[in-house]
Amino acid sequence: MKLAVYGKGGIGKSTTSCNISVALAQRGKKVLQIGCDPKHDSTFTLTGFLIPTIIDTLQSKDYHYEDVWPEDVIYKGYNGVDCVEAGGPPAGAGCGGYVVGETVKLLKELNAFDEYDVILFDVLGDVVCGGFAAPLNYADYCLIVTDNGFDALFAANRIAASVREKARTHTLRLAGLIGNRTAKRDLIDKYIKSVPIPVLEVLPLIEDIRVSRVKGKTLFEMAAEDDTLSYVCNYYLNIADQLIARPEGIVPKEAADRELFTLLSDFYLNPTDHNAQLNTNENLNLMII
Repeated sequence: MKLAVYGKGGIGKSTTSCNISVALAQRGKKVLQIGCDPKHDSTFTLTGFLIPTIIDTLQSKDYHYEDVWPEDVIYKGYNGVDCVEAGGPPAGAGCGGYVVGETVKLLKELNAFDEYDVILFDVLGDVVCGGFAAPLNYADYCLIVTDNGFDALFAANRIAASVREKARTHTLRLAGLIGNRTAKRDLIDKYIKSVPIPVLEVLPLIEDIRVSRVKGKTLFEMAAEDDTLSYVCNYYLNIADQLIARPEGIVPKEAADRELFTLLSDFYLNPTDHNAQLNTNENLNLMII
């Protein structure tokens, strides 16, 4: 099973990806996480350091694939998760999609691409071009990390559009949204009412998740030292269990940009109407009870 994790820049994709990878490993899966960001810091939370990138390694070997060994590019992370960083072209030059393609090509040359139960691509930012959409060419499922805000959901809608486009020629499906860095989900609910997408989980808004990134540790590793964090791991395990069950997934029908802009901005511009609707729903629930 191949997964591609997308979302607005800075939304917590890498932290979420690392914890999902560990959760899958705890369920007995052999997992490879591939960082697809020129910053090459996707797997930092798993390894505790910035591992060398595939592009750097290929350059050092003058692009002689036969001179590259698995141990040159695959590093062991927490709980046995294998880690690869694709790297990227110099700033302002080249294409990130080319780098992803070279990474997959090398892993296939090393007979490593098909050795895993799960391969997770952690992809930078929004889908702004075909290059950064390249991991979708290899994925069975796309996961979108979002918060309860305007910008993240607008990005999620763009990513959903890319999934729909890729699904024309690939077996790709959107598994669902993962809420992160939010204590609420009311705007997420408003969005998925207009654009039906499953919500796999809404992660708790706690400082430990953010700090884990700085510490270079997953929540699972932190929970091994502090038992009060064990409950947080269950959120990631729940996501892992849903993925292992091979959900049907969807081919989303994204909202038009202007329609979505109106939908999301109305949430902020007319909070009274929104709160009134919430109160009405709560009263109906009480009447039912």
